[in-house]
This record gives sequence, C-alpha cells and structure tokens, in this order.
Amino acid sequence: MLKIDLTSAAGFLPDDWFSSREAGLAQARTMLRDHSGPGGDFTGWVRLPEEYDREEFARIQAAAEKIRSDSQVLVVVGIGGSYLGARAVIELMGSADHRLARNAPEIFFAGNGLSTDALCELIDYLKDKDFSVNVISKSGTTTEPAVAFRIFKALLEERYGREGARGRIYATTDARKGALKGLADSEGYETFVVPDAVGGRYSVLTAVGLLPIAAAGIDAAALMEGAREAMEALDVPGADNPAWQYAAARNALYGAGKAIELLVGYEPSFRFFAEWWKQLYGESEGKEGRGLFPASVEFTADLHSMGQYIQQGARILMETVVRFRTSRRELLVPHDPDNVDGLNFLSGKSLQFVAEQAMRGTLLAHVDGGVPNLVVEAEARDERTIGQLIYFFEYACGLSGYLLGVNPFDQPGVEAYKQNMFALLGKPGFEARRAELELRL
Repeated sequence: MLKIDLTSAAGFLPDDWFSSREAGLAQARTMLRDHSGPGGDFTGWVRLPEEYDREEFARIQAAAEKIRSDSQVLVVVGIGGSYLGARAVIELMGSADHRLARNAPEIFFAGNGLSTDALCELIDYLKDKDFSVNVISKSGTTTEPAVAFRIFKALLEERYGREGARGRIYATTDARKGALKGLADSEGYETFVVPDAVGGRYSVLTAVGLLPIAAAGIDAAALMEGAREAMEALDVPGADNPAWQYAAARNALYGAGKAIELLVGYEPSFRFFAEWWKQLYGESEGKEGRGLFPASVEFTADLHSMGQYIQQGARILMETVVRFRTSRRELLVPHDPDNVDGLNFLSGKSLQFVAEQAMRGTLLAHVDGGVPNLVVEAEARDERTIGQLIYFFEYACGLSGYLLGVNPFDQPGVEAYKQNMFALLGKPGFEARRAELELRL
C-alpha cells in the first residue's frame, strides 16, 4: 500500500500541523462518506471501487476486446476529465511496450484542443489504418470534442459506410439526456455511462477512463482492485492515514505561505498522470481566491531547466514527489577502459541506483533551499499500484477541498471562456455579448 514520508517537510510545518486539523479532517471524512458536504451530489466516486456496475464493466471489457480485434488505432475524443485520466494510466503503464506485448491498438487522443495542424496530422496517419472512435462527453455539445467527433464520424462513414461506422463508434455519455445520448440512440452506437454522481475529473475509474484503458490492453480489473484496496485503507481515521497526512500537510504549508505545489515524477511516462493531477487539484481547490497552484516537473530532465528557480527563486514552492520503489528491469552502467567521462566509479551499478541517489540528493538540496518535500511512495508501475495512486489523490483532494473551505466538486469559473468563445463564434443568442467583446478586442 502507498506510504507518505513527511521527513523532508518537518522543518517547515508548525508543531500542531496535524492536531489542529484533525477535527476538520474527521468532518471531511464524514461528509465524503455521507455525501453531505458541499457538492455532495458529486461524491459517487468515494465508494466506486467497491460499488461499480459489474454489468457495465463486463460490457466495457467486451467492447475493448472487439476494438483490439478490429482496430489498429482507437481515437479517444474528449477534453479535461474525459481524457486525462485514461491517458495518465495508459502512458504510465508504458503504452508502446504494452501495445506490442498485448496486441492492442495505438491510442490517440483528440478533441482536447483546436489545433488544425494536430488534427490533420492524425487524419493523415489514419489513412491506411483500421480505426474506431470512443467519444466521451456528458452533453455532447462541448465545442472541442463535438467538432472533432463530427470530423471522425464523417471519416468513419466515408471509409466503412454508415452501417460499418456504427459498429466502430462507442459513446460514453449521460445515461438519459443530452445531444450525444440522443445521437447515439438514434444511430445505434454502443453507449456507456458517465455517472451523474461522478464529476469529470474524478471519473477515470468509470467507463470514461476504463474503456480506453482496457482497449490499450491494460488490466482494468487489477486497476479497480488497487483502487478498492486504497479505499479501504484510507477510510480509517487518524494520524496514520497517508491521505489525512497529505491533506493536512499541504494545507498547513499553504497557510505558511506556500502558493505553488509541484508534483514531481522521475519517470517520463508519469507526465500525463501529473496533467491529470493538475486538473484534479486545480479545478477542485482553485476558487474563491484560494488554493495552491498545481504545477509539475519531470526530474531529472527539468533539473536542467527549472532547477535554478526551484533552488533559489521565490520561496513560494512546495514539492510532492511520487517515487516508485522498483523498476521493471535492471540496467547496469558499463565499464569504459578509457574512462573518458570520469564515471567509472559507477561501473556495474544499476541505473535505478543512480536515479535513486539523484532523487535523494535533489530532495536534500531543495529542502536546504527552502522547499519542503512530501514523498508519496508507491511500489511499482503496475495496474494495482496505479489504482491505489488514483484513489489516494482523489480522496486526499476531497479532504483538502473541505479543509480549505471550498466546494471541491464544482467548477463555476470554467464557463467564462466558453461564454466568450460562443459569442465570438457567432452562436445564436450571444449577439449582444459578441458586440461588447469585439469592442474590447
């Protein structure tokens, strides 16, 4: 099970950092369990690893098997929480290796931006590939994925005919209503449900994330089992609970003037897990003028670009390091008879050992420079551990939001850019706003 090491943050935390927040954590736990806090209607994820719909899970597995059998590529169309969780898991598991080992399709993500060049490059790549599409949207009207789906739906129908395309489109959407649900029902697409009680950024363990994950050849059952283990372990109140420790420590550091939390990974494949984490915490806590700003860095690469600022810039930073204890393979540093680089003292040592010492040295340097470090220790990059990580950060985020005094399950600020974009695009009903914005621009 996951552990958290707060040793490198101890010097930055007040003596009562946990005790003064224990009652608040207990209250937050109750609100999450009873769905009784602000945004309680969207806490269906809390018991999800135990109470998920087994019948739909079986349909997800069957659809994933069909995609693996008839498609070289799966295009996942979605934005924000509709794609970040799936991409996080697929990349953290090592998508290329697992595609080759498990005879799974390549997974591409579209509809998460408005770049013409990026979309055209993907369209060109698909010209000689059999492909399927998983469109993910609760409403079906969000601009970026809706435009992308129009394009890929037309490509599928042009290549396979309307009937053939129907068997290659999988819609993950609202159970009862919305534009995408209506289209899926009328066209006969296989549909999966975005649960009403689970917001997008908490939805990776629903069909939203599980269909692309399973299609990539990843063991979705093991992922859910890891999440269930974390759910049980983290439901125990008290100072030994790592989620309580994480929530309390970051809240205390925020109160002490830390404004930015850097999520640190030492695996390149961790990059999109960090992107998922940034949405989770930024959208949950960043409101009412409050909240740590979530950012991420990839070490050791970013030590050669961001390291200077982290070491000596404004002292507003804290770091949360995710450390995987074991690598999948062993790679030894070879001996060089000429010792041109002066590194023969590393000969015969494993690269994992070298990386571990780099991590330890970096942690000490940053602490000496005034940057507290929290270390989340995970066992390995496998499905079970990743399931634990997902649930750990989700649960700690719910606790953290309630400690901060905000609703962790709404996102009212997200609508501002959408309203302006609709107006500038000429959407009916936005004429007055368009005129006002054009004057400002």
